Formats: sequence, C-alpha cells, structure tokens
Amino acid sequence: MFMLIIWLQGIWLPLHGYDFARTPLWAGIAMLPLTTGFLIAGPLSGVLSDRYGARPFATGGMLGSAASFVALELLPVNFSYWIFGTILLLLGLTMGAFGSPNRAGVMNSLPPQHRGAGSGMNSTFQNSAQVLSIGIFFTLMIVGLSSSLPGSMYHGLVAQGVPTGVADRVAHLPPVSTLFAAFLGYNPMQHLLGNSVLSQLPAGHRAVITGRSFFPNLISVPFRQGLHAAFDFAIVACLVAAAASWMRGGKYVYVEPASSTTRAVVDARDEKVRV
Repeated sequence: MFMLIIWLQGIWLPLHGYDFARTPLWAGIAMLPLTTGFLIAGPLSGVLSDRYGARPFATGGMLGSAASFVALELLPVNFSYWIFGTILLLLGLTMGAFGSPNRAGVMNSLPPQHRGAGSGMNSTFQNSAQVLSIGIFFTLMIVGLSSSLPGSMYHGLVAQGVPTGVADRVAHLPPVSTLFAAFLGYNPMQHLLGNSVLSQLPAGHRAVITGRSFFPNLISVPFRQGLHAAFDFAIVACLVAAAASWMRGGKYVYVEPASSTTRAVVDARDEKVRV
C-alpha cells in the first residue's frame, strides 16, 4: 500500500491534473477498491473456511495476490484507472481470502486455554512484519531509484536552465527526500530547489519545473525500476506464504485428549452397556 500511494501521489495524480497539495486525499480515495476487496472477502472466506478448512482459501489467496502483483508490474506508470482499480480489488479480495482463514487455522490448532496467547503471538508477528515490510520495500525502491534518478534529474534540470552546480547538488540528494516531498503533498521540485533558485530562472522555465508534469515525467523511468524490485519481492513472499499454507494440511480442529479418569468412566459405562 505504501508503494502504491507513492506511485499515485508522485506520478499518476499530478499527471492527471491534481495539485500536489491535494494528492494525499485523492490517493486514499483511489485506494478504496483495495479496502472494498478486504471487506468482501474477509467475512466470506472466514465462514467458508469453518466448513471446508483454511488451506484452500489461504493458499488460493496468496497465489491470487502474487498474480495481482504480476499484473501491477505489467501496468505502465501512467495507467488507466479502471484497470488499476480492478487489480486493487483483486488484490484486496485475495488478501482478504488469506487473512481470516489463516487466523482461524492458527486458532483451531491450539488448545482452548492457549488461544489467547496464540492470538497475541499472531498479532505480534503480523504487526512486526508490517513494520519490517515498509523498511524492506522502501529500501528496494531507493536502491532502484539510486541507479538512474541522479542522471535523469540532472539532465532534466539543466535543460530547464538550472545552473549545473545546483542541478548536480539536487540530483545527488538522497532519493528519500524526493519521495517524501511528494508523499507529504509538496511539489518536490519546489521543495528541492527552493525559491532562491527558482526566482532566478526565466518565467517559462520556472513554470515548467514547478508544473504538474515535470517531476512525474522526470521520475517515471527510475521509479518503475524501483517499483519492479519491490513487486518482485512481494511476489516471492506471496509464493512462500502459499507454499507454507498448503503444507498446513486439511481441516483440523484441536480436540483435548481424554484424561485417564475420563477414559476409565467411559470404559466402565461401555462395560455396563455390554452387560
């Protein structure tokens, strides 16, 4: 979700006429199909997994999520929203199909007296993994950007009359500053160059640099490389999760083994019935 929001705020929304200050709101609205998929698939898959077991739904959900990430990789940076929204809906459905059955499978495998601890551990691992994943995905994105963004930004700025020394300095700033400027709703070029540099440029060049299309066109190719690296990791992670889910076996609900006293009572009752 973090990568998709940066994609929307830094490239797609500005290219479609949205001011950078409005992109945080509209990026959230554009992500609604993902939430809708969760809301539909989560309860439904939970009910069905109680009847048929968690394995088919959790495994199928992860395979579907991997396919969704493949579809996102095939999209151009400037996509048609209805295709993007359809893929987001599919991603929400498949993630939702995994979540409820997987949690139910974990709970059903535990003795009743330990399910509270099991639920706590499950939530701990999930929350920790979400935080860790942001670091992993963002690192992959930065590595992809670092290889080609400096050259692309340098040549783009020099072509618009920015002094070579300033362009070189801005081009070699950490890519994270560029991404977070867009993520926070600022015009990245205005944020990186500053008014002192922009005021010295001809009005036409200044208008181009601070316009809605200059930064998205400048970052599109480098961003696509970083985005593909992040999506490749997501695909591998989903396939690993699908394999692990398949190995859980069929439907299983833990049943407390009978104690020796209980077995003796049952045996005595059975003997009485036979007599």
